[in-house]
Amino acid sequence: MKALKDGVAAYATELMMTAGAVLVSLGAGMIYFPAGIITAGVMLLAGAVLSCLGGGQA
Repeated sequence: MKALKDGVAAYATELMMTAGAVLVSLGAGMIYFPAGIITAGVMLLAGAVLSCLGGGQA
């Protein structure tokens, strides 16, 4: 259980960013479905760029 807690704590920022992107895409998709798909793609690209630029502790 401690390993799970440490893993969640280590990736808390990424988890919150992912949850936010999912909720924004879902909201856009509720208004207009193609907009939700486009928003999801843009969020995935932005997340990948931020992940690459972030570096981390590796």
